[in-house]
Amino acid sequence: MITPVLRGICINLDRLVTLSGKAASLIMPVLAFTVAFEVFSRYILNTPTIWAFDLSLFMFGYVAALGGAYAQLKRAHINVDILYVKVSRKVRCWFNLLSFSFGIFFLLIIIQLSFGKYEEAVDLDYRRESEWAPPMFHFWVMMIIACGLFVAQLLRDILVEIYFLVAGTELFEEEIIDGH
Repeated sequence: MITPVLRGICINLDRLVTLSGKAASLIMPVLAFTVAFEVFSRYILNTPTIWAFDLSLFMFGYVAALGGAYAQLKRAHINVDILYVKVSRKVRCWFNLLSFSFGIFFLLIIIQLSFGKYEEAVDLDYRRESEWAPPMFHFWVMMIIACGLFVAQLLRDILVEIYFLVAGTELFEEEIIDGH
């Protein structure tokens, strides 16, 4: 009875993280065009823009932050395999639970700090210190969302590890990635 519910929760979180990761990847061509346009404008036309650098910084931040949960889903983060691959699945579960818990702790601190920065940015109209001077509030909203997605993915992964420790079997026969 509980297994289908847990699988459903995990599959839906995987879909949400996949959607956000793929949406963030759509920013990459815009980022590449923005940088290329700035290089063309600066070095060919000799008329640099006032907005391209700031915009490219924001877009890179969006891609990097929103891609974190997706990288966790794909198991693309760095792992120290020298010990990890030599221990049993049960010991790996404990390693994962510990590292995922540290990750959640760290991400919750970032969410709290980002929320404070968001409030400051709105109340004091914080802007980037540049000629264009775009507002900063949106960046902190994105950080809250990105860290929230990452926390959700780590909680999903904790759920899978705890299921294995309690049930003695995997929640999924094969790891569900991209909803397949």
